[in-house]
Amino acid sequence: MLYADTVIGDQPVHKPKIIMIMLAASLMFFSFLGLSDSIFGEFMRPVIGEPKEAGVFGDIATALVLAMLFVANIVLIGFFSFRIQVLIVWVELLLLFLSFFYSFNLNFEFIRSKLWFMITQGVFTTLYISAISIALASIVAIFGAIAKLSSNGFAYAIASFYTSFFRGLPLLMQVYLIYLGLPQLGYVIDAVPAGILALTLCYGAYMTEIFRAGIQSINKGQWEASRSMGFKFGLTMRRIILPQAMPLIIPPTGNQFIAMLKDSSLVSVIGVWELMFLARTLGNKDFRHMEMLITAALIYWCLSMCLEYIQSRIERHYRTISH
Repeated sequence: MLYADTVIGDQPVHKPKIIMIMLAASLMFFSFLGLSDSIFGEFMRPVIGEPKEAGVFGDIATALVLAMLFVANIVLIGFFSFRIQVLIVWVELLLLFLSFFYSFNLNFEFIRSKLWFMITQGVFTTLYISAISIALASIVAIFGAIAKLSSNGFAYAIASFYTSFFRGLPLLMQVYLIYLGLPQLGYVIDAVPAGILALTLCYGAYMTEIFRAGIQSINKGQWEASRSMGFKFGLTMRRIILPQAMPLIIPPTGNQFIAMLKDSSLVSVIGVWELMFLARTLGNKDFRHMEMLITAALIYWCLSMCLEYIQSRIERHYRTISH
């Protein structure tokens, strides 16, 4: 968050000019969508008549009402404090998404009957694969970053080729190459180890650049001073360089873990019983595809929010140490 603004003035959303601009922009947007033949048009039936026959008049009338409600909502929210504003907007957006999902005529009893199995089996497998992969990827990234910063041409060449190759191929292709390619060399690998290996190598390549940038951000003089005092390479990295680089490394690494959590769904193509695999399988079995996909989406979202909270706590911890 930016520093608090010490200049006291009216909220921009309370200025008449801004209100008129928002009203005009939202009116054009809602008119473009043509919402008279929708659930909103049903509410406007006393004004526009039969929604399907209302035409342009119905679209504009519906858009005008929605635009006025939208702008009034923004203006009213502007009177509250920052935390209350965030809470209100979150609740409103959540209700909009839930109403969107509800419009699919979902079978909630079917969702309830499958939810516990998806959590105990799918979520556990997803977290298990992601946690092991991010731990291994971090180890790979440390060695890769050191190699890319090395003056040894052999080490640099291997590290640069590795990062270029695995950042250049789609993750799905890497999953197939490992799962189907290694048996061609005489090494048969199960689906779960193949998925973990693919995620490790792919995200290890991205995290190599994160670790490299974090290490390079530390003043070179600290490295030279520690080496001049007789510190070994490993001790210098472990006690001097990495602790100072961690506040810069943690945020993008946390983002990579959240991205990996979602990309772990790609290992479902090789039969791993993670969350997406179960959503597809259970949905296909009873022809309830939307129920399972929406349930999986909400579970992924909840997991991501939990990880975001943990990441923010870790970042706060390292900021406190650095200060």
